[in-house]
Amino acid sequence: MAKITKVEQTLPTIKEKKKVAAYARVSMESERMNHSLSAQISYYSSLIQKNPDWQYAGVFADDGVSGTGTAKRSEFRRMIETAENGEIDIILTKSIQRFARNTVDLLETVRHLKDIGVEVRFEKEHINSMSGDGELMLTILASFAQEESRSISENVKWGTRKRFEKGIPNGKFRVYGYRWEGDELVIVPEEAKIVRRIFQNFLDGKSRLETEREFAAEGITTREGCRWVDSNIKVVLTNITYTGNLLLQKEFIADPISKQRKKNHGELPQYYVEDTHPAIIDKATFDYVQSEIARRKELGCFANKALNLSCFSTKIKCGNCGRSYVRSARKRGKYVLWTCGSKKGRRKLSCGAKDVPEEQLKRICCDVLGLDEFDANIFSERIEQVRIIGTDTMEFHFYDGSSIETKWKTTAKRDMWTPERKALWSEYNYAGGRNGTGMGFNEYVKRKEGKMHDTKKSDDNSANDQPLHSGTN
Repeated sequence: MAKITKVEQTLPTIKEKKKVAAYARVSMESERMNHSLSAQISYYSSLIQKNPDWQYAGVFADDGVSGTGTAKRSEFRRMIETAENGEIDIILTKSIQRFARNTVDLLETVRHLKDIGVEVRFEKEHINSMSGDGELMLTILASFAQEESRSISENVKWGTRKRFEKGIPNGKFRVYGYRWEGDELVIVPEEAKIVRRIFQNFLDGKSRLETEREFAAEGITTREGCRWVDSNIKVVLTNITYTGNLLLQKEFIADPISKQRKKNHGELPQYYVEDTHPAIIDKATFDYVQSEIARRKELGCFANKALNLSCFSTKIKCGNCGRSYVRSARKRGKYVLWTCGSKKGRRKLSCGAKDVPEEQLKRICCDVLGLDEFDANIFSERIEQVRIIGTDTMEFHFYDGSSIETKWKTTAKRDMWTPERKALWSEYNYAGGRNGTGMGFNEYVKRKEGKMHDTKKSDDNSANDQPLHSGTN
């Protein structure tokens, strides 16, 4: 019998191509560096497309950006996002320094890419992130790269300080009221007019908040078309550049890796360079404004006339969270409470401190100070601070160093039930309460008070409309 063998049909297997991308970066914007970046892009584009086993996934390039962080490297972040979407299998890069100079960022990024199956190859160091010793080598070499970055930063700082010593500023900074013409600062007349007005408002006793509101009402904006706010008005008032002089090294970068800028409060020397450009404000006026700023700062919130303050402002402190109590007027200002600042604004959680009715606070102060009638001046002169402790204790601290502790129990409900409110309660019940009026008592009170307010306003207007008589026909 003939032997029969079945021949199975075999299909040719097609090897799947790897999706390969490259990353390039230069840290300085210059003709030479731009040429270097272009060379990197051309090299990797050609290298990837020539390999028959690779599929071109693009070259991502950051121009003129430091490698010590990822926040400003838009192309780097786009490459990571592309890899996370499964569009990249392998990333090629020239060296560790091109990929990242921050050891932490480098390792975190490489580990993340490894977790999603993306391989990173560093050509100069011959390191493959998927190999067994890849991470060890990366850690060692990345540390060297980070220290090199720190060394470069120190060299740059040294050069900058040498220029400061010669009175040369670090680049052409932007300052409202001036523009650069070549290497000279020249006055912008329209902006200088606003600068002078800011100083004059302050000399006239206006707060920065009042100037902010004034400019907003008149539609006066910054150079970028934004609203003038307290912070940039303060920058104008404290910028010595407006006197025609320069103060160099007002800020410095403490850490070359994080790039965080800090105000120079004496950590490094500053350099005062006189008569470098035309002045908008004379030096005597500027110095007076600085002394006035210091005086107002010492006064605190009392220096701001725009705020409605009382003798209790800043003196009533919460024993739970340490915040100041703030004034809260209710029922059209007829009923006033002092409440912990944690309950105000956008804070979601309060500390649970008890509110204090203002009238009760005055009575307690009278008892502590031995007064028959509350006197705001005596309170301000003698009491340094009042701490509200728990739900039943007030601690009075005097300027002479002594203190008195007293117990109290809130009279909020009693204080709220004024003779007028009691009369409205009787009227509300006589009208049938909720069933008869169709509303709750609080709503009833609001409507009645609103009508009384409108009636009074109408009476006042009627009185003003009466003709004036001279007494003779």
